[in-house]
Amino acid sequence: MLDSTFLTPQQIVQELDKYIIGQFEAKRNVAIALRNRWRRMAAPLEIQKEIAPNNILMIGATGVGKTEIARRLAKIADAPFTKVEASKFTEVGYVGRDVESMVRDLAEQAVSLVRSQRKEAVKDKAAEAVEDIILDILIPPLKDSSSSKKQDKNNYTIPIDQSDKVLNENTRDLFREKLKRGDLDERKIEIDVKHFSNVGMGIVSPGGMDDASMMNIQEMLGSIIPKQHKKRKVSIADARKILLDEEVSKLIDMDEVKEEAIKRAENTGIIFIDEIDKIAGNHKSSGGPDVSREGVQRDLLPIVEGSAVSTKYGIIHTDHILFIAAGAFHFSKPSDLIPELQGRFPIRVELNKLTQKDFVEILQTPKNALTKQYEALLAAEGVTLSFNEDAIEKLAEIAFEVNNDMENIGARRLQTVMSHLLNEFLYDVPEIITPNAHIIITKEMVETRLVGLIKNKDLSQYIL
Repeated sequence: MLDSTFLTPQQIVQELDKYIIGQFEAKRNVAIALRNRWRRMAAPLEIQKEIAPNNILMIGATGVGKTEIARRLAKIADAPFTKVEASKFTEVGYVGRDVESMVRDLAEQAVSLVRSQRKEAVKDKAAEAVEDIILDILIPPLKDSSSSKKQDKNNYTIPIDQSDKVLNENTRDLFREKLKRGDLDERKIEIDVKHFSNVGMGIVSPGGMDDASMMNIQEMLGSIIPKQHKKRKVSIADARKILLDEEVSKLIDMDEVKEEAIKRAENTGIIFIDEIDKIAGNHKSSGGPDVSREGVQRDLLPIVEGSAVSTKYGIIHTDHILFIAAGAFHFSKPSDLIPELQGRFPIRVELNKLTQKDFVEILQTPKNALTKQYEALLAAEGVTLSFNEDAIEKLAEIAFEVNNDMENIGARRLQTVMSHLLNEFLYDVPEIITPNAHIIITKEMVETRLVGLIKNKDLSQYIL
C-alpha cells in the first residue's frame, strides 16, 4: 500500500493514470484535494479546524470514469470510502430516506479498514496460537512437573516417566513440522466454536427512533445474550480459519479500533454521491417530484456543511470529510441545485467524452484492462489468449460506433462488446478448447462476430 502522506499531487495523478485513461483535469483536482488533507494535518493546531475541504462536483456522462477516480483515490489514500446514489433518498416521501446513513456507512468502512490492518499486524502471533491449539488436540502435552502423575488401566496413580515426556515432546515437534507443511490439512479434528444462542428475538423500531439508536440497542442486547460453545468436527485446514478469527479477535482491542476508525472517517473519509443530477430540479416548477428533490438537497446540506452524526461507534463530525458528487446532468444543470448546496461544491470539473483512441488505450494500458482480465480468466483453464493490435483497434471502433448510434454508456460499452466477442470461447473451454490451447483474436474475427450485430442493432439486449 502506497503511503499517500509522501505522494505529491503529480505522483497521485501518476498512480491514477495506471487505472484511468485521460480526464487529467479531474485527476488533478482530486490529487490536490488529497494532498491538502496532509497539508491541513501538518498546519498549526489553531488553524486546522478552520481549513475546510474543497468538495468536488464531477460533471460527465456515464462510463467516463467518475466513480473509478473517486474509488482509486480512496485506495491510494488508504482512506474509508463509501458510495451512495442521491436518487435513493427520494424513494420514501418528501423528506426521503435518512441521509445520515451515508455517514454511518462510512463509519462501518472505517472500522472494517482499521480492523483489517490490526488483523494483519497480529496475524503471525495468532497463527502461532492456532498452531498450538491444533497441536494440543492432536498430541495433548504432558504436564512438565516433578509431581506429575498419570492413571494406569486400574486407575492407580503412578509418576510420569521422563522418557514419556521426551517422547511426547518429540512427537509434538514432528507433528508441528507436518502442520507447517500442510501435510495434515485434510485430517479431521474436533474443535470448540463460540456462537450466540438463537433466542428468536426481533426488535420493532418505535416511531421517531433513529437508526443509530436502534443499532445501539441491538448491540447491547447482543452483548447480554450468552455465548455458547459448540463442538464441530472439521478438517485442520478449516479449523485454522475458524480458530484464526477467534485468536485474532482476542488480540485486537476493539475500543482502540473504534477510536481510530472515527478519527480516520473524520479526517480522511471520502463520500462519493452519485446521480446528484437526479435530485436537481427546475425551481420554476412547483409540486410533483421537485418538492422531494429539493427536500433531499436540504437534508444533504447540513451533512456536507458539517454536522455531528451518531453512529454505533460514536459521534462523527463531517466537517472535514471530502465529498465528491457526480452526475451526467443531461436533463438538468448544476445551477438547478439549491444555491446553498452549490456553494458546498466549489470545485467543478467536466469530464471529457471518451474517444475511439481512448477506447484503444482503455483496452491495453490500465492494470485492470479488460483484455488482461479475460487473459487471466482463460489462463486459469490453461488456455492462452492474446489480441492482435488491429483487433484491439477494431474493438475500440465498434464500441465507439455503438455508443454513437445507441445509448452512450462510455467505457462500459467495451464490456458489452468483449463479452459478445468471447462468450463462445468461454463456453467451449475446457470441453472443446482444451488446456494448452492458444486463442489469437484477429481483426477478421472481431468483424465476423460483431460487425453484423452492429448493422442489425442487435446489441440492444446488452445495454446496461
